[in-house]
Amino acid sequence: MEYRIPFNRPSAVGREREYVLEAIDSGRLSGDGPFGKRCEALLEERCAAHRALVTASCSGALDLAAVLCDLDGEAEVILPSYTFTSTANSVARTGARPVFVDIREDTLNLDERLVEAALTDRTRAIWPIHYAGVSCEMDPILELARDRGLRVVEDAAQGVGSLYRGRPLGTIGDLGTFSFHETKNVVSGEGGALIVNAPDLTTRAEVLREKGTNRAQFFRGEVDKYTWVDVGYSELASELVSAFLLAQLEEVDRITARRRHLWDRYHAAFADADEKGAARRPIVPDHCEHNAHIYYLLLPDEAARNAMMDAFRQKGILAVFHYLPLHLAPVGRRYGYREGSLPVTEDLSGRLLRLPLFFGLTDAEQDDVIAAALGFLG
Repeated sequence: MEYRIPFNRPSAVGREREYVLEAIDSGRLSGDGPFGKRCEALLEERCAAHRALVTASCSGALDLAAVLCDLDGEAEVILPSYTFTSTANSVARTGARPVFVDIREDTLNLDERLVEAALTDRTRAIWPIHYAGVSCEMDPILELARDRGLRVVEDAAQGVGSLYRGRPLGTIGDLGTFSFHETKNVVSGEGGALIVNAPDLTTRAEVLREKGTNRAQFFRGEVDKYTWVDVGYSELASELVSAFLLAQLEEVDRITARRRHLWDRYHAAFADADEKGAARRPIVPDHCEHNAHIYYLLLPDEAARNAMMDAFRQKGILAVFHYLPLHLAPVGRRYGYREGSLPVTEDLSGRLLRLPLFFGLTDAEQDDVIAAALGFLG
């Protein structure tokens, strides 16, 4: 079905075409080239990060993080069930056990108050996910991790440009990951980044990304030849991807400002519906600065959510639900999870509806979305 107003429409916002043609004309299309290095330098500057490594995807960055955390068949990792499969896959592929913890009712993020009770002697790491670009409560998570000697990996796939108490998401834990998939705020079609904040992990992160070789050190003149020194992955983003990404990163403030404008218009439009209990709006704590990645409504129940989604479709508007809880998926059930295990996750995931929100969405298009929503909500 062709939708009059899609859920997402990726846009070129700056010098994307110019940079991609420049990459083609350069004759250098493989990864870790000039455009890739410029992306990494820009990320390091904007995030005050120790090291940024552009990757082929956020999933790949999470895979690197799992190895850097020394996960194995004896390990457990704390994470929410309300996330994309990539987060859990990166843990499970190492043989480690994902231990799912429920989410908060306000932000839909990992409930930091439940983490300590989920820890065991096998816990190796905590992987918080910043849902909708709104930060988890990182201070108590970091304090608990320090006390127990655990690594913290931020899945900040949705968090480029967001802050927690003034600190950029992805730079607070030992490691962070970003996504530049076409559905994110800053896009390159596919693509991601691994943010290394723990200096002791930097060299190995470079090796893992470069197929297990010390090639990066070789090109810096730190070794006289490069060779196979560790396990590795092919996680370099090509110069074509990096060229497109650089143009987007250069415009991140403009992208965020436009999305915040649209997010704020939604938020104002649904204030009365929220007050009447017809739909709950997103909640953003005062100490969190978000990037307007998602605007969602929580309907009273799943039937109402599905009915509203159908009402949008009839008007040519695509609004969509989001994650199905991983602990109730076939793989999650193999770990012993059943209905009722994580009641907040199970409840909220069935009631959430995401509205169209993208850089190129016009105010007029958004007015149509708002009118359709209010027509349903009454």
